[in-house]
Amino acid sequence: MRIAIASDHAAVDLKAALAEWLREQGHDVNDLGPQAGESVDYPDYGYKLAGEIAAGRAERGIALCGSGIGISIAVNRHPALRCALVSEPLSATLCREHNDANAIAMGARLIGLDMAKACVTAFLTTDFGGDRHVRRVGKLGTPPVPAQID
Repeated sequence: MRIAIASDHAAVDLKAALAEWLREQGHDVNDLGPQAGESVDYPDYGYKLAGEIAAGRAERGIALCGSGIGISIAVNRHPALRCALVSEPLSATLCREHNDANAIAMGARLIGLDMAKACVTAFLTTDFGGDRHVRRVGKLGTPPVPAQID
């Protein structure tokens, strides 16, 4: 699978470890940076990751920052992206199965490498459930109008 991965300075080490592990698993990994621990702005890297997926250069994305919150917000600014903040494998599974998430975010200050690997494994191996979820995911692409909200 083609996977884009990006972080801010707080998650450079976790990003490097996950990228290496993913390559060992046979995935094509595009590390979008940064490569060092100098202070950077997480939105810049979240936008880069979203652009890679939206352009079709990656099938899935992994976004990392200190908490995972900021970069997930940045990724989700792109209308083609559905990025879920996850901290354990069940949320990583459900974001794929129910929400057809094409990216996950994790917080390097909140999650260890082993749990991050478990989340990534769940995210990459779970298929979208389709069925009743298709209608709901379809509504994520555009803001709802009041008449659509019951």
